[in-house]
Amino acid sequence: MAIEDYHIQEFTRSGFRGGLNWYRNIDRMWEFSATLCGAQLQQPILFVAGAVDAVLAVYPNVVAKLEQTIPNLKESHPPRSRPLDSARATDGD
Repeated sequence: MAIEDYHIQEFTRSGFRGGLNWYRNIDRMWEFSATLCGAQLQQPILFVAGAVDAVLAVYPNVVAKLEQTIPNLKESHPPRSRPLDSARATDGD
């Protein structure tokens, strides 16, 4: 069975209701998670992002405030001045 056939068969069987239910229930999820507002993650966390990772560009304010919301945060950002070693990246091709 081709992958496309599998997905057609599964969609025919179950439809897209499950995917849409998340959006239908979004207000209720906010209500259930209201007790988490202001909560801090206590376990040690390592945040790793590439030098040009989209998360750094799309969410700069969130990334800047990580230390405030995650007390045990360990950050790791590769230096921006270090280019990808293209010879090493193509090894094994």
